[in-house]
Amino acid sequence: MFNISVIIPSYNRAGLLPRALDSVLAQGHPAAEIIVVDDGSTDHTAELLAARYPGVDCVRRQNRGVSAARNAGLARARHEWLCLLDSDDSWQADKLEKQVRALGQNPAFRLCHTDETWYRRGKPLKQGKKHAKRGGDLFRHCLPLCAISPSSVMIHKSVFEDVGGFDESLPACEDYDMWLRICRKYPVLLVAEALTNKHGGHDDQLSRKHWGMDRFRIMALEKVISAGQLGAADRSAAIAMLAEKITIFLRGAKKHGASSYSRRFEALLEKYAHR
Repeated sequence: MFNISVIIPSYNRAGLLPRALDSVLAQGHPAAEIIVVDDGSTDHTAELLAARYPGVDCVRRQNRGVSAARNAGLARARHEWLCLLDSDDSWQADKLEKQVRALGQNPAFRLCHTDETWYRRGKPLKQGKKHAKRGGDLFRHCLPLCAISPSSVMIHKSVFEDVGGFDESLPACEDYDMWLRICRKYPVLLVAEALTNKHGGHDDQLSRKHWGMDRFRIMALEKVISAGQLGAADRSAAIAMLAEKITIFLRGAKKHGASSYSRRFEALLEKYAHR
């Protein structure tokens, strides 16, 4: 039996949140609970939820970022299967139904994701080949970029109990870090249908807030390498990607006055140069 908890972190997204919530409520396989973690919103999110979505479990907390908000939702969830949904994204009405069916037919898997459609300011956006979704052993596929969308996943609670929650020290690329930690241990099931809608183009996206996003991916790579739990081939691939990302980052770091990052990452290059 698949009882599903849906976790939606939100910060000042009262204008976008109804689209996400309505898509969850429209599911052919209904969610057993919906948790919105209001991460210190100063807009009318609380009033919106009380008036239009009284059945939603709203967790209000001080603003601490998306990782802390997701972790609060994970701790609150009462059911074994967990779905994440960003407050600016939405689902097709048969998303949960098709994931439940796929997992029922493949019971060895503990993580399932879907293909997705991207939109920018409401218009469909063509994806490059590097963004093509895959299933199976994804660790090396996760090294260049974030290969799984948080809004597309269904994950068994035991996976988070094993690898831990989202890294609250990372202001961005926390999902990249999570998929590295999960995919080094768990295979991934893919439903190769665009059942998740990714909506972009708004001003509060993290990719617009932080320059040099690869610095956070570098931190995540160094963390997974230094944990000492990778096989030889995966470790070599991770070190090679670390070196590539550091080299690219250093080229643009000077104009941002990022000397502290430069020194730190140059030391990492030297550390792994002959390993």
